[in-house]
Amino acid sequence: MIVKEEFLSKLRRFFSLNLYEVKIWAALLSRGVSTAGELSDIANVPRSRSYDVLESLEKKGFVVMKLGKPIKYIAIPPQEVVERVKKNMKIEADERIKRLEELKDNELLDELNTLHSQGVELVEPTDLSGSLRGRHNLYNHLELTIRNAESTVEIMTTSQGLMRKIEGLKPVFEKLKKRGVKIRIAAPITKQNMAAVKDVASVAEVRNTEAKARFVIVDGKELVFMVLDDEEVHPTYDIGIWVNTPFFASALQTLFEVAWKGMKKAEVKAK
Repeated sequence: MIVKEEFLSKLRRFFSLNLYEVKIWAALLSRGVSTAGELSDIANVPRSRSYDVLESLEKKGFVVMKLGKPIKYIAIPPQEVVERVKKNMKIEADERIKRLEELKDNELLDELNTLHSQGVELVEPTDLSGSLRGRHNLYNHLELTIRNAESTVEIMTTSQGLMRKIEGLKPVFEKLKKRGVKIRIAAPITKQNMAAVKDVASVAEVRNTEAKARFVIVDGKELVFMVLDDEEVHPTYDIGIWVNTPFFASALQTLFEVAWKGMKKAEVKAK
């Protein structure tokens, strides 16, 4: 049986299988019913491994063992396999989330926090910085940084960045608003993002600017700034820099304050 490597790679990625598993499964699909020895020869998998692989596939719901001698295996229809995999993934994800939720009241989390607190005390302020690669990682770190704000959050972003931040961070903004944190956002206001501006008007003040910059300042202490133009870079290759230095962050906050005074407030009514 000749199967393209690209096809096998896709199977591994979508179904979370190893190389031997996708080879045996593809071979069985091509036959419908077959013995372990036959599948081993077709898929070019060592016979010593074929039984273990088939047992694994059986547990995962990809095949069924046929009664009788010699032992044969029957392929489950692919659509049914997809449903089974989805169900199993959901169960596994729910179990992992449950275990993580239980950590909140577990002494293990207290020990981890103690370790982190002791470690941070030994770290030089200049070491509290790092690069963030990929927009997904960027927004995860932005959410973490903003969530811990105590007094202010200043954001300068692009027109598209404004929509992304409102869509992804609005729940965080709402919690900060209840805690009395002042949120200010500067970005180019366009017809495309006006709906997003209205959506966030109740929790943040938005002003129009023609300046092209991408950064977030939290409490005048922490700063996350993006070094590339989001219109010219693919999200996967976006890069941000995080620094925890009051000197630099407060200096940029002062410049933001000066620019803010010259910006026009977005003409929208809060929801």
